[in-house]
Amino acid sequence: MGDPVTEYTARLQQQEQEIQRLSAEVQSLKNPQSLSPSPRLEELREENARLKYRLNILKRSLEEERTHCTKSMMNINQRLQEIFGEAIRASCPDLDNPPLAVTPNQQPKFGDYQCNSAMAMAQMLKTQGVKANPREIAQKIIQNLPDNELIQKTEIAGPGFINIHLKRMFVSKLLTNLLINGVQPPPLASRKKVVVDFSSPNIAKEMHVGHLRSTIIGDSMCRLFEFLGYDVLRLNHVGDWGTQFGMLIAHLQDKFPDYLTVSPPIGDLQAFYKESKKRFDEEEDFKRRAYQCVVRLQSKEPDFIKAWNLICDVSRKEFQKVYDCLDIQIIERGESYYQDMMTEAVKEFEERGLVQQDEGRKIVFAPGQPIPLTVVKSDGGYTYDTSDLAALRQRLFEEKADVIIYVTDSGQGTHFQVVFAAAQMIGWYDPQVTRVEHAGFGVVLGEDKKKFKTRSGDTVRLMDLLEEGLKRSMDKLKDKERDKVLTPEELIKAQRAVAFGCIKYADLSHNRINDYVFSFDKMLDDRGNTAAYLLYAFTRIRSIARLANIDEATLRKAAETTEVLLDHEKEWKLGKCILRFPEILQKILDDLLLHTLCDYLYELATTFTEFYDNCYCVEKDRQTGEVVKVNMWRMLLCEATAAIMAKGFDILGLKPVQRM
Repeated sequence: MGDPVTEYTARLQQQEQEIQRLSAEVQSLKNPQSLSPSPRLEELREENARLKYRLNILKRSLEEERTHCTKSMMNINQRLQEIFGEAIRASCPDLDNPPLAVTPNQQPKFGDYQCNSAMAMAQMLKTQGVKANPREIAQKIIQNLPDNELIQKTEIAGPGFINIHLKRMFVSKLLTNLLINGVQPPPLASRKKVVVDFSSPNIAKEMHVGHLRSTIIGDSMCRLFEFLGYDVLRLNHVGDWGTQFGMLIAHLQDKFPDYLTVSPPIGDLQAFYKESKKRFDEEEDFKRRAYQCVVRLQSKEPDFIKAWNLICDVSRKEFQKVYDCLDIQIIERGESYYQDMMTEAVKEFEERGLVQQDEGRKIVFAPGQPIPLTVVKSDGGYTYDTSDLAALRQRLFEEKADVIIYVTDSGQGTHFQVVFAAAQMIGWYDPQVTRVEHAGFGVVLGEDKKKFKTRSGDTVRLMDLLEEGLKRSMDKLKDKERDKVLTPEELIKAQRAVAFGCIKYADLSHNRINDYVFSFDKMLDDRGNTAAYLLYAFTRIRSIARLANIDEATLRKAAETTEVLLDHEKEWKLGKCILRFPEILQKILDDLLLHTLCDYLYELATTFTEFYDNCYCVEKDRQTGEVVKVNMWRMLLCEATAAIMAKGFDILGLKPVQRM
């Protein structure tokens, strides 16, 4: 037996396609004037009646199937698009691919959502020589709206906007479903394989602030795909091969000649790298030996492989300190992993006649690309281009990935564009079937708006940055005298949650494509769109039930028996905001821009504050402070808000605490 939700979803999709096909047939049978009177006309009329009957059965069946998938949170926007899509097709059957635009209404007093398709449809008809009034088209769309569970009423406004008012009772049911079943992802039609290539530091070099962005953004993307039910492979494509290892091994042999029997005590790998680089640049004899070491490493001589492994292990331990702080799970597959595969990749391009000779190099031109790929250097060695082609080929054919995402700085955009174009040219994948994408990001700037560096002009070490975050976080908590109310263990938890949460959120809350200014003062501010504000807001929401002496079991029971009333305008606003969560996730899935989730969580927190300031959840006696009355449906709205915030935090990699 397969997963029933998945099976239901597959059947839903089949039925929806059948409904569209039948609707088109019914429409084509509506105009019998073109047919000459004959027995055939009667047959067609009978067929028309049968089609309508079957169409209605399918529609009812579809609604029944939907009710079976109630554990998942409904994407209201998506459901409205289905409803309006059907009405639009019925209103203008002659239009191919009519525009479908349904968005949350920016002015809630005029409705909850808005359909803006009528104006664009009128424009399309105009280009076909058909005069059309957008308001009349809007009226037709409304007349063709199918029966549905969601819409209370519609109104036409302005030149042809359709304002949509949702049924409060239905929104209340969706909130109850969320409270009973928890924050569930939408059902997947199939479990797709996703590969995310992120972090990717270089062996023997410190992780610096540039790796911070890739690590944080890549981890959050993985968390999103994992929540949505995809099979995710998190890959760390570290730089662990190449000529630099020749000089490192030669230096290792000189400095620690007994390295084969005694593990070399390399305390500072960065200093070790700088020493070897200086010798490589200044000593001809050392440089010659370094090149010999490269050849012997690539020939996989055991002593040289051991030296290489020793250097890699020292680096891995340093990387892991960063990953432990940021709670990052990742599998290392460095450039070395793909060495033997590079030969196969180049051979395949050569056999297809796609390789050209250029002054001893072998290059590949992909159609429409500004630069070629160098797949073999003049000395016979391979390049980053070869490595990335081999890695992409392995991910497509061995991992059988449906989605492959590379999270690196935007400066590598052209490189990946050319690699992807070459892979499509040779037929490795079809972009209509497999999603291969470079999710680029801007650089981190200091508060002087220049590239983020130390005062001495060096690149900022990542561990130094994280330790500074911990120090500042503790200072902030002590300024607020949290050390006087929290136990030492709670204080340390709050310190780590705020420090690492603020560093992550400061990055994720900016559009990744843009550069952003790194400022501890701003990110630790508990006002505005920061992790500090959201984490405090979350602990406050969680404390409401605790202060009213209501435990989780009571809330769970109440969710099954208490209707979530949405009579007050602030209750209604909060309820709708909570239920926008699935459409926010769908948007991020489409464009991979995580700041949308940060903006949404901030909006949810501020909408909750409006609700809490205007709607009593717990009423207390002013003299004694005792709880007089608990408005349980409002307590449930608090619980639903906290549940969505907790899941949002989880996707962003933030760790909230119960007390702060």
